[in-house]
Amino acid sequence: MSLNLNVNLKNSAARFPNRTAYTFLNQSKTYAELDKLVDCAASALSAAGVAKGDRVALLLGNCPEFVIAYYGILRAGAVVVPINPAYTAGEISYILSNSQAVGVIAHSWLEVTIAPLRVKLEKLKMTIYTDSSENDWPWECLIQEPKEAFESPFIEDDDLAVILYTSGTTGKPKGAMLSHRNMASNVASMSQLTEFTEEDRIIAVLPMFHVFSIATCINIPIACGAAIVIVPKFSPTEVINTIRREKATLFAGVPTMFSFLLQVPGATAEDFSAIRACFSGGASIPVELLHRFEEKFNVHVLEGYGLSETAPVTAFNPLRGTRKPGSVGIDIPEVKNKVVDLNGVEVPRGEIGELIVKGPNVMIGYLGMQEATSSALKDGWFYTGDLARMDDEGYIYIVDRKKDMILVGGYNVYPREVEEVLYQHPAIVETAVIGVPDKEYGEIVKAFVVINDEGITMDDILYFCQDKLAKYKLPKQVEIMKELPKNSTGKILRRALRVEQVEVY
Repeated sequence: MSLNLNVNLKNSAARFPNRTAYTFLNQSKTYAELDKLVDCAASALSAAGVAKGDRVALLLGNCPEFVIAYYGILRAGAVVVPINPAYTAGEISYILSNSQAVGVIAHSWLEVTIAPLRVKLEKLKMTIYTDSSENDWPWECLIQEPKEAFESPFIEDDDLAVILYTSGTTGKPKGAMLSHRNMASNVASMSQLTEFTEEDRIIAVLPMFHVFSIATCINIPIACGAAIVIVPKFSPTEVINTIRREKATLFAGVPTMFSFLLQVPGATAEDFSAIRACFSGGASIPVELLHRFEEKFNVHVLEGYGLSETAPVTAFNPLRGTRKPGSVGIDIPEVKNKVVDLNGVEVPRGEIGELIVKGPNVMIGYLGMQEATSSALKDGWFYTGDLARMDDEGYIYIVDRKKDMILVGGYNVYPREVEEVLYQHPAIVETAVIGVPDKEYGEIVKAFVVINDEGITMDDILYFCQDKLAKYKLPKQVEIMKELPKNSTGKILRRALRVEQVEVY
């Protein structure tokens, strides 16, 4: 397998020209057809003045146009900048400006947001709207067959391929620069670990602008000649119907998705009969949820760990061999994880420290942010900001984000440990734990819960935890909510709960 994303698609088109590359609603394309569309897009972009190294932004949901444009930009030698189409005008403007994007490919409903930005963004010369013909350059022009055969510029493995913007939890979003080698090395490692083949059919319902989806639902299947079953948006019932109808073999999701699928009335193991494995990432999946899901649907859920800066996976529970619920697995091929203290010295097995990562998947750096790059990358190691421990067999357990740790009277409390206990309560569907200021203890533990039984009270929940946690770890406050705030991938946002403190039940 090549360390170049463009070559991976070319190879699959040559090896499997007539196999299905993707399905979407009632349409599908073979690898030969996809490769031709990508050639057309690359040719059109080059003809419009997009040069090697230029940045082109994608503001698209889950659709075939995302896949075609993504590989078309790469084949033109340019750099893909995926952006969440639900972002505000200010957020979109910042990323377009910071990345120095020369073009945008977006849904037509975003024209009202993007058009005014062109006035102040001097670099932005080109906008293409995928589902509208009322603009200067409609999508149809991008995929028209060129008059002359297109020759892609020479693309080296270490050339920049994608700039992924982090969520900006500590200020402005940072653009993680990933090369073809960064992305494709992860593809090679994960293809090997998950035993991906051209026979696989993976459900692509994770947002395509997110690194988890880009890697698992686009880059890996395309490198292996597998079929991508594109689902426009997450609907638990529709996902289960699609899995059954399409005879999907793989499903990738975040913990929230697994929770919602578990609650679909009438869903059975028969619906998942063709699924050989499920992949969970984006956040730690509660052990109780994992067990319930596996028991109901008779499938294995394999949890891994990754970040935008590591393209993304660094650890994964093996498909064959020991799988440890609650763990994010072991080092993937070519990648090394280590748990260190504040001085960067590896701690003894079983002790908690910061997880750091080294390998060909680690980013080049943050775009235009030398100080942030120097802080995160030290001697070739990427400092993740996540607290973890490693057992004697090298299995990694994510404890929490460093910034999420709660300090109760001088004692460390890790929110995930409390959340794991709360998830054991049969009435709790979702939960998130944070620290809130307290005059006596500095901070106390507060739990936010979503329940499926209106008869459950705060006292019931506190009593349930009583003999399962040390006294200082016990929630002192519980707030019952209709839903918890989440980001575009379904990850629960603790930081939003900190900001929006409301009356306690």
